[in-house]
Amino acid sequence: MKMSPMIESLVLHFGEMGSRWGFNRTVGQMLALIVLSESPLNADQMREALNVSRGNVSMGLKELVSWRLILLRHIPGDRKEYYCAAGSIWDMANTVFEERRKREIDPTLSLLRNNIMDDTSKEAPELFAQQRVSEIHDLLETITQWSSELQRLSPEKLNTLMRLGVGVSKVLDISDKFKRTKTD
Repeated sequence: MKMSPMIESLVLHFGEMGSRWGFNRTVGQMLALIVLSESPLNADQMREALNVSRGNVSMGLKELVSWRLILLRHIPGDRKEYYCAAGSIWDMANTVFEERRKREIDPTLSLLRNNIMDDTSKEAPELFAQQRVSEIHDLLETITQWSSELQRLSPEKLNTLMRLGVGVSKVLDISDKFKRTKTD
């Protein structure tokens, strides 16, 4: 499978970004290749396009399936397994966010909850640490609740909300300035 220069550039970039998103370079490249492909791809096509081993492609496909970012498709009359993106770009962004929350935020919240409930020590360093742990927990809980609400929005409403974000920020800045001048 031959990639155009534009697609090749994007695939390479996705590979570099993969480690920042929570998976390795090859998996990032495979995701880009699948997302940018109009029709489903099989493992041989991906191996050829990316110049990687069958084993690497197989492991990458398993990881992308576990992240729920790709779907297995069968083409009538063809015994090979084909893969396509699991929904729209918005759907995949939500899925990545949800998977990262499960893998990163939820275990941290569990650890913080356990430490908050274990308030046996009354020494000053422990009390200060307990207060900090409680603050971190409350922040992560708020972010988690807020993000859950955002994930329930349709892509259109979410897009509108993001566009409003700049305006809301400006209104809040004006409100702060007004409050300061009132109290001065």
